[in-house]
Amino acid sequence: MRTTTTQPTYTIEDSDELLLAEYAKSGDRRLFETLMRRYEREIFSYLRRYIGQEELAEDAFQATFLQVHLKCDQFDSSRRVRPWLYAIATNQAIDAQRRAKRRRMVSLNRSTRFDDDLSESSWADKLVADIDDPGDVAGRREEGRWVREAVAGLGESFQRVIQLVYFQGLKYREAAEVLGVPVGTVKSRVHAAISRLSSHWQEVQPEPVSRD
Repeated sequence: MRTTTTQPTYTIEDSDELLLAEYAKSGDRRLFETLMRRYEREIFSYLRRYIGQEELAEDAFQATFLQVHLKCDQFDSSRRVRPWLYAIATNQAIDAQRRAKRRRMVSLNRSTRFDDDLSESSWADKLVADIDDPGDVAGRREEGRWVREAVAGLGESFQRVIQLVYFQGLKYREAAEVLGVPVGTVKSRVHAAISRLSSHWQEVQPEPVSRD
């Protein structure tokens, strides 16, 4: 008598942790593809913001999911997949920047992209707001560029928490896990970064014109 085996089925409700654990055991490519589809836009957006160049972000994105494939059996099941994935992506972004820096020592040509989709209001709003109207984007292009450059000038430790907490929406504890620092350190860096940006913004604003 011939027996048949049924393939396990997985649904969109299955947790990231379950998918990764099952992929590590079975090597079922469908599981990896499901997990990748869940995070591809989010992780690529993070890498593009972090690195500033789309081509390098593409390289880092591919390297990130290659590392997920290679290290899936090393994943600590007591952790969550999302911060683990961000930790891998951050390391790949750093590696991509180092490689680019070495190349710039040979060639001084550098192409940098900035996302200019930031709105006004509070500094938290400036960091995370999305602008859909092309007129709004054009009108605020210079402000958006200034914000990106200001964030880039904060220093690496401050940049990372701003990228993770405001751009990517990670919780403080998730960002702390990605960076390997206490939650209190993440909070203090966020508050310090926002304070610096706010002060700098006030310094560069033109004096109001008197109508007397």
